[in-house]
Amino acid sequence: MTETHTFRQYRDERDLEFVMGLVDNELSEPYHIFTYRFFLHNWPSLCFLCFDGDHCFGTVVCKLEKRGADLVYRGYIAMLVVEKPYRTQGVGKKLVKLAIGEMIAQGAQEISLEAEVTNTGALKLYESLGFIRDKRLHRYYLSGTDAFRLKLLLPSDS
Repeated sequence: MTETHTFRQYRDERDLEFVMGLVDNELSEPYHIFTYRFFLHNWPSLCFLCFDGDHCFGTVVCKLEKRGADLVYRGYIAMLVVEKPYRTQGVGKKLVKLAIGEMIAQGAQEISLEAEVTNTGALKLYESLGFIRDKRLHRYYLSGTDAFRLKLLLPSDS
């Protein structure tokens, strides 16, 4: 990462174009504008962006909900994108760490996500942060590709 890379939280609707452009250009799954708005309007503090000057080249989009019979705060990493020329510089890891830190600050007890079984870069990144493979999801993506569900179990305060 260079000195010109700056990280910040999602601010408002003006940042929506950055997020949509990155995800639409770099991820294999298509998303509707309502999906973006669902995440960004409900959990704006759980979206981070990375810039090189004025150019936004990375983002992570997450949510945090109280779920399950035990009403545990579960975080979810929905989208992580770093443009190809900026990969292998630690940007994705920094974005995920920022999101995890914010989810922990808001009470997360576990965090999950899905990654394509063929996406070795993503799997390596998440596993280096302590995520473990929870299960294989057959034909999870529209392309027919399988996914791994990954989980990060966080220590409880009790």
